[in-house]
Amino acid sequence: MACDLWLVPLVDVLCHSPDNPFAEEIARYDKALGEAGLPPVPVYAYMPGLSGDVAPVAGFDYEALHFLRRAYLLKLCGLAVTPVDELGGDYEQLLEMFEEAAQQSHLVWHYDHAGAYVPLDFPAPLADDELLAGGGPLGSAHGLLRELELVAPDLGINPANPPSPPPPPPGPTDLEEPAAPPPPDDSPFARERHVWLGLHAAATRSLAQGAMIVFS
Repeated sequence: MACDLWLVPLVDVLCHSPDNPFAEEIARYDKALGEAGLPPVPVYAYMPGLSGDVAPVAGFDYEALHFLRRAYLLKLCGLAVTPVDELGGDYEQLLEMFEEAAQQSHLVWHYDHAGAYVPLDFPAPLADDELLAGGGPLGSAHGLLRELELVAPDLGINPANPPSPPPPPPGPTDLEEPAAPPPPDDSPFARERHVWLGLHAAATRSLAQGAMIVFS
């Protein structure tokens, strides 16, 4: 199944518009952040070169996203990061055995099809009943980037100088349609690397541009 990542610029021309399609989500995130003693979702003044346009930044396969989450959990728990051909019981066992560690991870503890990452730095994903009912845990783009950089060397990626990310999908992809195939890669971690590059592009652009990352 296809998974898209979109960037939502947190600029006033979008966020303060009465037609803002993300108004309910941002209000929900502001409430959760406030209850955690954190500032609200930042909204930036318009500057030339910025707009309120929402655009795709990456696309990959849902299963490949779980491949990357598995690799990160192995790394986090001090186990050897090994490639696999398909997801099996070992991933479920990792989630069960290291559930507390998984719940502290911005990369792992996140719904596949909804939820968001915001350009605020906080240690662990936020999750309350309202967030979980409305789309899933709220993650930090800073935290996501840190976790991607931690697992990168195990995937053969230099986080200080990663390869260029693959092009984003030209438009929305349907949940049930197959994801576009990743570019050729001889690495045994080819699928993990493809997702890593897409998430890394999203996280770095989120922080550079002041944008929210959303799954669709």
